[in-house]
Amino acid sequence: MRGKSLMFQGTGSSVGKSLLCAAVLRILRQDGYRVAPFKAQNMALNSYATSEGLEMGRAQVTQAEAAGIEPSVRMNPVLLKPTSDRRSQVIVNGRPVGSMSAVEYENYKPQLRKSIKEIYDSLEDSVDIVVLEGAGSPAEINLHSGDIVNMSMAKSADAPVILIGDINPGGVFASVYGTVKLLPEEEQKRIKGIVINKFRGDVKILEPGLDMLEELLGIPVIGVIPWMDVDIEDEDSVTERFDRQTGNGPVSVAVIKLPHISNFTDFNILSADSDVSVRYVTRSDGLEGADIVILPGTKNTIEDLNWMKQKGIADEIIRFARDGGTVIGICGGYQMLGERLKDPEHTESRIPEMAGLGLLNFDVTFHEEKTTVQSSGSINCDSGWLNAYNGLQLDGYEIHTGTNDFGPECVPFLYLNGRQEPDGVMNREGNIMGSYLHGMFDTGVFWRAVADRVREKKGLGRSEGEMLTMDQFRDREYDRLADVVRSSLDMDSVYRIIRGEDVPCGRWKDGN
Repeated sequence: MRGKSLMFQGTGSSVGKSLLCAAVLRILRQDGYRVAPFKAQNMALNSYATSEGLEMGRAQVTQAEAAGIEPSVRMNPVLLKPTSDRRSQVIVNGRPVGSMSAVEYENYKPQLRKSIKEIYDSLEDSVDIVVLEGAGSPAEINLHSGDIVNMSMAKSADAPVILIGDINPGGVFASVYGTVKLLPEEEQKRIKGIVINKFRGDVKILEPGLDMLEELLGIPVIGVIPWMDVDIEDEDSVTERFDRQTGNGPVSVAVIKLPHISNFTDFNILSADSDVSVRYVTRSDGLEGADIVILPGTKNTIEDLNWMKQKGIADEIIRFARDGGTVIGICGGYQMLGERLKDPEHTESRIPEMAGLGLLNFDVTFHEEKTTVQSSGSINCDSGWLNAYNGLQLDGYEIHTGTNDFGPECVPFLYLNGRQEPDGVMNREGNIMGSYLHGMFDTGVFWRAVADRVREKKGLGRSEGEMLTMDQFRDREYDRLADVVRSSLDMDSVYRIIRGEDVPCGRWKDGN
């Protein structure tokens, strides 16, 4: 092993691989190293448009931010975006190459190996250390022969592996032991350390199990990471964020949890606003008491709109909007606000056309061409309450198919990248608005304008509290994450593993 790489793999999905990679990248950066993340293949609906106009998984964007470098598609050469239970859009080197079933993709994967290796090598040459992330579990024995993201990638990068087990659902010792023992002996030898993640309570309770695990496997336990209350962006829709209300402020926000919800990281900034409480809802009665309803992005706009109609959520949103409630749509959620959605070539859906919510005066037509670009523009509104914010700069990115045909009742308020056609529009009353711009709230200023309008309607006046930008909020959370992990992960052992040195068992007892 060459001392240039370190890989985190897990006993399953959602064990904390992405978060621990981000933490270790931050720690290595704090210690003076040039570092970069890498994940050969991601499956997620949260994606990002790079400065080159290429699409990559959001988890590696988060990790790049923690590492203090600009996100690059080299950090995630393959991205799978599920469009249904059986098919995914396949994105290679930042561009879509088609929609494939699981069997079709398994047959396609061998073509990717050489390209992934070349991309990884170019990334490794540019930094001191690459921190790699696996996907799911390396012990998925039915998929092992076609693996391109776990042990196959570790071998290709000549990377030592740290295995993460999640104690929260129970069975962590069995899952760690079973994962190791289902691997071929050569791959077992590549695992140099074990981390127990999401522990609550006194670590002394674990000690007998840690001793037995080391005795059974001969692999040192190098850390027991506590359950962490940090607000770091989630990789995909397998997140606990959807299961809880965040904040307890007077402005109540209901985000519709669509079946194919994507890029819900747009709303993480709301966690930085003490005036707000946020919940994700899947039922029509979930809108009760809301001041603002948000329709997020989705990988399948028409199918998710149909789901909302079947659940009664669509009717409730229409009633809410007509009663003066504030409704905001981003990307696919923006498209739903229109009058008709047309997909004659079945680009997104098996349904060729569907009536929208009819809250904004435009039609949407989907087409094969995909817009993937970083975008910026300023508020430019001829009338209505947003007129007071003319000139306010908004930055973010676009990832969508479809173009809008606007009617006369739309009030434009945002133009992006010098285009003649508007991006953001609202109704004449100013309570319904939408845009394709992901990240439009990240500076905090535009979000505060929306929230203050709601506060004033409720007789609360404008907020006087200071609001962080999303960059400031993220930076604070990365440092908090690094502090927790540095205090509970044996970083001396991590550095030894990176250098290719052996780490003895039993070090966790002394905290050395």
